Amino acid sequence: MVDTSLYAAFLVAALALVVSPGPDMMFIVAMGGRGGPVAGVMAAAGVATAMLVHAVAAMLGLSALFTTLPTLYHVLRWAGAAYLLYLAVKAFRDRSVPVEEGAEPGPGRRRAFWQGAVTNLLNPKVILFNVAFLPQFVNPELGHVMGQFLVLGVTIVVMGFVFDASVGLLSGRLSELLRRSRRVARGLNIFSGTVFTGLAVRLLVASPK
Repeated sequence: MVDTSLYAAFLVAALALVVSPGPDMMFIVAMGGRGGPVAGVMAAAGVATAMLVHAVAAMLGLSALFTTLPTLYHVLRWAGAAYLLYLAVKAFRDRSVPVEEGAEPGPGRRRAFWQGAVTNLLNPKVILFNVAFLPQFVNPELGHVMGQFLVLGVTIVVMGFVFDASVGLLSGRLSELLRRSRRVARGLNIFSGTVFTGLAVRLLVASPK
């Protein structure tokens, strides 16, 4: 269904993208820092789910709307920044006590998942990335273009989830050890809020191209 040489090149490029620090990875680190390893992994799962939605949208040609409707791009960009700032305010205002053994600090599992998904879905840069990146590895001469898009999309989603979940797990494990101190727990919340704020600013000032 896919061109093997193109797919091999895609794997190399996708791996480089997955392991490179970016907004999604920083978000997952912050979520793991606030909520522990489970929250970190669930945030990674939410991001992966959103990435799959983006891949399907690119496959169906829906993402191309952003190249013809700049207003839609900016609306989504501002919505994403507003949501990140909302998460930042929640983190800054979090005054929860240090966690006890077996307790789950910060956002719960479902909330971490949905926050990861919504944050990624409201990032128009990810949509434009899929429009620009995935078609480079599709060979129309083989036919089944939508199937090729789907294979590529699922591949990068799985690769991203494996790596991001590992990052979320490690950051969460570390935060569990550190959060036994009230001062450190507060510092982790401030760190998370700062990350969310930085991501919001980055989303607002980034060029659409």
